[in-house]
Order: sequence, then structure tokens, then C-alpha cells
Amino acid sequence: MTEPEFLSLIEQHQGLIHKLCRLYRDTPEDREDLFQEIVYQLWRSKQRFEQRAKVTTWMYRVGLNTALASLRQKAPRLHYPGTLPEQTDAPDENLLVRQEQLLWALKQLNEADRSLIALYLEDISYQEIAEITGLSVGNVGVKLNRIKKKIQNLLTS
Repeated sequence: MTEPEFLSLIEQHQGLIHKLCRLYRDTPEDREDLFQEIVYQLWRSKQRFEQRAKVTTWMYRVGLNTALASLRQKAPRLHYPGTLPEQTDAPDENLLVRQEQLLWALKQLNEADRSLIALYLEDISYQEIAEITGLSVGNVGVKLNRIKKKIQNLLTS
């Protein structure tokens, strides 16, 4: 993959990387740092990408591994900002409240659970989630059901 092809790929799928950054980092500076680190790791691993899986599967796998590895290396400053950042439109107030509650609940989950539910919320199939995480398809289903119950309990308690 040439540099222009790689840059085009990043531009095309930057939303995927931004979502991961927003899920794993709280401040804009930390999200930008993580974004750069994920792009760097994608660049480093581009030669190993065999194109047997979808390019987004590869990007999620590298992005999640990078986000989780950086969490283990350095304890991040965790704080709940109270609102969702980067809102471009003024959404329905009720929707905004529900989004904030969901983001809060997601941040209460452990790293592994947060990774799985993030992929699920992106409408990624169980098969692809299994490829990204290295779990079996059946295990993905079981874990996602447990995570959904945890989130439901967090939101109703």
C-alpha cells in the first residue's frame, strides 16, 4: 500500500478512529494523541494487512489494541465531562440526555466490555467482532448479552 493510498484510506475511515478515540479518551488533547498513535500503528502494520478481512476490521483491531495498550501504559486522567463533545447540530433534548447517559454507562464498563459494545454499536457483525477480538462467534454473543444487561442495570439504577 502506497502512502497516498494509505492517506486516502485514513481520510475515508477517520470517523471510525475518532469514535474509538472518543470512547477511550476524555479530553480533546488526549483524543488527538490517541488518533495520531492509531494512525501511526496502522501505518506500521499496513504491510501485514493481508486483505483477507475487511479493511475496517483491520482498522478496528489495530485501533482497539492501540487504545487498550496505551491505557495500560499510562493511567489516563478520567473525568466525566457531563456533555457529549463535538455536537454539530442541536439535537432533540431528550436524545441528547439519552446519549449522555449511554456514554456515561459505557465508561463504567471495563476495557474489554467497552471494546465489544463499541463494535456492536457500530453494527459490526458477530463474525467480524470475533475476527477483531480473537473470540469465538458464540462467545461474542454471550458476552454482548451480558454487557447489554450491565448497561441496562446502570441506566435503570
